Amino acid sequence: MMENKNNFVKEITNIEEDFAKWYTDIVIKAELADYTDTKGCIAIKPYGYEIWENIQKYADSKFKEAGVKNVYMPVLIPESLLNKEKDHIEGFAPEVAWVTIGGQEELEEKLCIRPTSETMFSTMFSKWVTSWRDLPIITNQWCNVLRWEKETRPFLRSREFLWQEGHTVHETSKEAEELTLKMLDVYKDVIENLLAIPVLQGNKTEKEKFSGAVNTYTVETLTRDGRALQSGTSHYFGQNFTKPFDIKFQNREGKEEYAYQTSWGISTRLIGAVIMTHGDNRGLKLPPKVAPIQVVIVPIAGHKEGVLEKANSLFTELNKNFRVHIDNRDNYSTGYKFNDWEMRGVPIRIEIGPRDIENGVLTLTRRDTLEKKEVKMENAEKEIESLLAQIQQNMFNECNERLKERTTVAATMDEFIKNINENQGYIKAMWCGDVACEDKIKEETGAHSRCIPFNEEHISDKCVCCGKEAKYMVVWGRQY
Repeated sequence: MMENKNNFVKEITNIEEDFAKWYTDIVIKAELADYTDTKGCIAIKPYGYEIWENIQKYADSKFKEAGVKNVYMPVLIPESLLNKEKDHIEGFAPEVAWVTIGGQEELEEKLCIRPTSETMFSTMFSKWVTSWRDLPIITNQWCNVLRWEKETRPFLRSREFLWQEGHTVHETSKEAEELTLKMLDVYKDVIENLLAIPVLQGNKTEKEKFSGAVNTYTVETLTRDGRALQSGTSHYFGQNFTKPFDIKFQNREGKEEYAYQTSWGISTRLIGAVIMTHGDNRGLKLPPKVAPIQVVIVPIAGHKEGVLEKANSLFTELNKNFRVHIDNRDNYSTGYKFNDWEMRGVPIRIEIGPRDIENGVLTLTRRDTLEKKEVKMENAEKEIESLLAQIQQNMFNECNERLKERTTVAATMDEFIKNINENQGYIKAMWCGDVACEDKIKEETGAHSRCIPFNEEHISDKCVCCGKEAKYMVVWGRQY
């Protein structure tokens, strides 16, 4: 009955009919988050927050391996600080929320609720740096930020969201640029190895780069419906912040010079990426490495003698090495439980009943393929460890195949429009470097430049839009 792949969870909209509604249904039904009375802001529920904690734990360990130290900065930033870097304030002005009253008194200076913290870190760096011996400073904070988004969607684009923002200051431009790319590789590691999602790495165009950056590098992912999701960025600032914020140091020759800066960040948007990339009509599919629950034990006929005792014993044993949950609910049918845990994306379900106990076996069901496997009880731990590794790899492979299928090449605008309408995804096309062409492509197709990939290909000599000499091969795509 419940094992029939076509017997979908009724409360979830069909993925083929309305992808956006399917997404929000999963967020609510799988209890990842809920809407609040604060417009544009969500409440992240325990199951959703555990996913974020697992991302945090993995990423933070990689940061520390790279020599990063965690700090914390104020959530309120004086207007005078925000105004110090011209491009930065212009880029963020439409999204800034301001505090103008404290208690019952009007403030002497407006305070913005941080949309990002470059200015606050920069003013502190100017105090902490005097000599080349003070460098590099490699810091990060895990915090919340607020951006006054007009259109919001849980995890993908909320007004308030959780993230990490790394900020560093260096003695040389070479060292700063190397760090920028090193952190981009950390993001690739997090997304590919933890979340089982392949990424595209490259440079953002001048139009799409971060406000105040010399270069912005990105890791892009592709969702199941063929839309691009900017999943992490790393920025090289050069001296664009160190000069206005007076971050100077005495160099090795005894001369005073300005330092070089970077910043980099990932956010709870990655939870949205996991949902949109791996999910299906049964609900969530969680990669084992990031899943809050890796194995759920569902006792069959729990009212019969010995079943719950054996299930609890199994839980105690497996819980030493895996994240395990036992479903002892007595007010739901077994079939309902199967559907419920499939919807929540738990990688492995274990069924244990009187007949299984009698035969000394367990039935394992994979969430990614819904395949069942009977194993001997004494081999359970070894089999589960192997199966989790297989599921993690299979989920990555499936996404990678879809990525290849949804990546096309266009030499002309007619090809571009045909490809994106018939097989929405990434489109590789040549570009002259003119912003006017970038804008025209967006206007006619809805596609943004995603990045100039590190591994460039030569498709033709001409810009896909204007036909003039091309400078770059760019990957384009419609975005979330």
